[in-house]
Amino acid sequence: MLYDNMDKAKKGGGCPSQQKQKSQEDQQEEMIKTSLSKIKNKIFVLSGKGGVGKSSVSANLAASLAKKGFKTGLMDVDLHGPSIAQMFGMTELLDISPNKLLLPKKIGENLEVVSIQALMQDKDQAIIWRGPAKTGMIKQFVGSVDWGDLDFLIIDAPPGTGDEPLTVVQTIKDAKAVVVTTPQEVALADVRKSISFCRTVKMQVLGLVENMGPFKCPHCNETIELFKSGGGKVTADKEGLNFLGSIPFDIEVVKSGDAGVPLVMNDQGSPFSKAFETVVENITKQL
Repeated sequence: MLYDNMDKAKKGGGCPSQQKQKSQEDQQEEMIKTSLSKIKNKIFVLSGKGGVGKSSVSANLAASLAKKGFKTGLMDVDLHGPSIAQMFGMTELLDISPNKLLLPKKIGENLEVVSIQALMQDKDQAIIWRGPAKTGMIKQFVGSVDWGDLDFLIIDAPPGTGDEPLTVVQTIKDAKAVVVTTPQEVALADVRKSISFCRTVKMQVLGLVENMGPFKCPHCNETIELFKSGGGKVTADKEGLNFLGSIPFDIEVVKSGDAGVPLVMNDQGSPFSKAFETVVENITKQL
């Protein structure tokens, strides 16, 4: 049997195990293509480091688009720190369609959410995997969701420029990037690496969002700069990128995230919500 297989490989048939692996990869690629084929715009939200509020930007960006009437999906593929499920109050496992695809959680009329957290029986379980296992999981996850027709898919990606964000970019090939930073230099140094990452993998950058920017004190009405100000705009100008807007720091973001309802879904006229309107406008006019 071994000699027969070797003979087939010599004749160009390939090793049976390699043929099987190739077949599985082709099938996975086809699933990914089918899953993403009806989505008009894919936006990859990334950051050079953790702690800059990337997930809260992703959640409120998706909610803002949905409020404006766009059919929007939000996908959380951060294996080690998924937080989108908590932000939308998702406590149960996702349902499965008759054709064995994951059904996104419906949030209101225009928003659907999927988080890798919703596949785990124990939400406190740590994922301790090496690169190839994480790569395979992300690809399988992306290709296993039944999105249907969408105007936008927002992808909350893992921070940094390693295996996980690279896998997402290579899997969702026509995604465009929104880069999130805070105004201080230590964050901006990392965001410049994210911009370099996007250029290296030839992914279009829609622009830069400065999160946790200056805000008005509710007591004295003076402007407070927790992390300086203006660094995002300066960096965007230096890198030749669009500056999508500055999101002011707002303590209500923490409360709303813990309550499972992104702030822009309930809040209408605050500086925070108005800032997201500006970001959405600056994104949609490009697309």
